Formats: sequence, C-alpha cells, structure tokens
Amino acid sequence: MTDNRIDGAATGLTGKLQEGLGRLTGDSKLQLDGKLNEVKGKYLDVYGRGLDRLDGFAAKAPTDLQEPVRAGLDFARRKPFLTTAIVAGLGLLLAGAGGRRR
Repeated sequence: MTDNRIDGAATGLTGKLQEGLGRLTGDSKLQLDGKLNEVKGKYLDVYGRGLDRLDGFAAKAPTDLQEPVRAGLDFARRKPFLTTAIVAGLGLLLAGAGGRRR
C-alpha cells in the first residue's frame, strides 16, 4: 500500500467525519468541506492503486528502462495533482491534434 492510498484513506475518513459533524450541527460549510475531502480521499486511493499497477509493469520493463520509469513514478507519487494535470493537458493536446487531421 503506497503513501497515496494511505493518505487517501485518511482523508476520506476525515471527510466522512466532517460531513457527519456538519449534518449534526447544521453547518453546511463543514458538510461541503467533508464531502470535498471524501472525494479527494477516493481520488488519492484510486491514484495510488494505479501507481501500484504501473510499478508492477516497471518491474517487467527492460533493465535499461527501469530506472527512468521508476523516477517518473516517484515524481507521480510526490505530486499526484500536478501529474494528473499534466496527463490531462497532454490528452487534450493529443485529442486536438487528432481532430485536425480530418
């Protein structure tokens, strides 16, 4: 279990507690913060699971590629939201480039 998955579980649990406390006290801001933390926790858990799978693939990669792949995965573990933004941006660029070829 990676740090992202542990952080995700903790953030999700904190979010559930915040949301429940917000409902109990009638504090809508606390409820919203709790729901956002719960969603963030689920995201981090799914992200961590994905990194765990990629780490398994990295072990099967050719020896000369294993170190660069592990360095990239290490960056992705330290900066999950930045990595997601980079991948989304690349996806948009590729989608836009593919659409122009018609």
